[in-house]
Amino acid sequence: MIKKIALLTLLLSQMVACEAKDKTTVREDREPEAATGLSENNDVLATNYMVVAANPYATKAGINMLRQGGSAVDAAIAVQLVLTLVEPQSSGIGGGAFMLYWQANEQKLTTYDGRETAPASVDERLFLSDDGKPMRWIEAVVGGHSVGVPSVLAMMKMAHEKHGKLPWKTLFSDAIELAENGFVVSPRLEKLVTLKFNPGIAQLPAAKAYFYPDGKPLKAGDILVNKPLAKVLKAVADEGITPFYEGWIAQDIVNAVNNAQASPGTLSMEDMKAYQPKVRDAICAPYRTYNVCGMAPPSSGGLAVLQQLGILNSFDMAKYSPTSIESLHLFTQSSRLAFADRDTYVADSDFVKVPTKQMIADDYLAERATLINPKKDMGLAKPGSFDGLTRLTAQDYNLPSTTHFSIVDKDGNAVSMTASIEMGFGSAVMVNGFLLNNQLTDFSLSPRTSDGQLIANRVQANKRPRSSMAPMMLFKEGKLAILVGSPGGSRIINYVAQTISAMVDHNLSPQQAVNLPRITNRNRQTTLEKGTSLEQLKPALEAMGHKISVRDLNSGIHVIQIKEGQLIGGADPRREGLAMGDAK
Repeated sequence: MIKKIALLTLLLSQMVACEAKDKTTVREDREPEAATGLSENNDVLATNYMVVAANPYATKAGINMLRQGGSAVDAAIAVQLVLTLVEPQSSGIGGGAFMLYWQANEQKLTTYDGRETAPASVDERLFLSDDGKPMRWIEAVVGGHSVGVPSVLAMMKMAHEKHGKLPWKTLFSDAIELAENGFVVSPRLEKLVTLKFNPGIAQLPAAKAYFYPDGKPLKAGDILVNKPLAKVLKAVADEGITPFYEGWIAQDIVNAVNNAQASPGTLSMEDMKAYQPKVRDAICAPYRTYNVCGMAPPSSGGLAVLQQLGILNSFDMAKYSPTSIESLHLFTQSSRLAFADRDTYVADSDFVKVPTKQMIADDYLAERATLINPKKDMGLAKPGSFDGLTRLTAQDYNLPSTTHFSIVDKDGNAVSMTASIEMGFGSAVMVNGFLLNNQLTDFSLSPRTSDGQLIANRVQANKRPRSSMAPMMLFKEGKLAILVGSPGGSRIINYVAQTISAMVDHNLSPQQAVNLPRITNRNRQTTLEKGTSLEQLKPALEAMGHKISVRDLNSGIHVIQIKEGQLIGGADPRREGLAMGDAK
């Protein structure tokens, strides 16, 4: 116990020091991952099938499944398994995901909720200190205390049973081979490890041994082998998900969480065995001539994107350049209004009432649009009122270190999937070669407002924390037209909405839309992407009343457009993504 307290004290001191380096940075503007430079990307064309994912190894694994006649779901599973290995900071089998699946022959959209759940033993006091006040964020993130039940494997198994074509075991082949024989460490992974972006990985023994062999950080070009992960993947490939949720892997996860060297948790074997993914109804709303669909709560991302676009429906965005002062101002104001509702009302709908239909109703969004002054920033937007609900806004930290991939197979079936382990490198608790999430910090750390009202997104046993993940699909005349999503914490909402508007309002190609300089406003300040043309607009926006922040905006948007018989793919140049397809 003394060693655990000493380690936690060291971790906290390192995290405080990191924050102290830039006292102008407010807590809510911390990014899920550091920026690691830009790459040169162009639209990729195909006619048969396509995968756009965050790492070339993962993209190629998905393509390998499609070449063998696999479905989009088969390819998605192969992609996610490889990302567990090659992009460990962002997602993996220790985390969760949301998946949209389009079944072309039945013209049917299914959405899968693979979000983590809180252990049955926790309650709203999970993140309260002894004095009853919320923990500081840095005290909540690292260690077993913040780990929810890993859920992506269960979700992928459910989707495979309904939509898979290839044998389950086949989907693991690329990931197992890379884990056993090694993969080349990327420059992005090197930088994030070297920066100690999550200081927990440099301190907790299992992660430290893996990411800092011989006490030194991994280097780009190193060949990294992960035998423990290969063993896990082989077991799940051969036996299904039972070992992961009921057998030796589950027991190892529980032991790692409950005996973590920092902030031990209370996860149980019963929690692991009881986990169930869910099929939920998609939420859809019109934008111009398209029908836009996304995830229902506990995703706040789908709702907020639909709200933002629905508000913009009241304005003729096409008459402005996508980077004009007029367009950007309207974008930020619509985002303020969407975030005001999102922060107040959205949580796990199995636990609280979420006025989903009312929030995306045309008349409500048109009314919200009247609150926008085209010449002046509105300041802090207030939420709307629904059915007498009087909740007050509560903030979560929502830093999903996340990945997104888009896939279309030869039959026109498609997957838009966003997966996460929350902060970069998750909880830093590593077990059998993979990192565990810290998704419980996506709950509000305080269960009540200052006047005692219960917060919708408070911690409760078996509840799913609110997420900003927003995998989306757009349909035109009933046909699938665009798949899109992004990592980026709560900024995901703006990244995705901006990309959709660029493609719909300005007829930009996927890569042109992805390349646009980023702008965000989460009902706080307006943030402009550092090093882009938007910096020049800072004085003009300030003259309109905007409080401006200039910083790296590290989106990871991956898009596929289906147009005139072609698949057109775009990968975000801010990360290491690759779009790849094949002709008939």
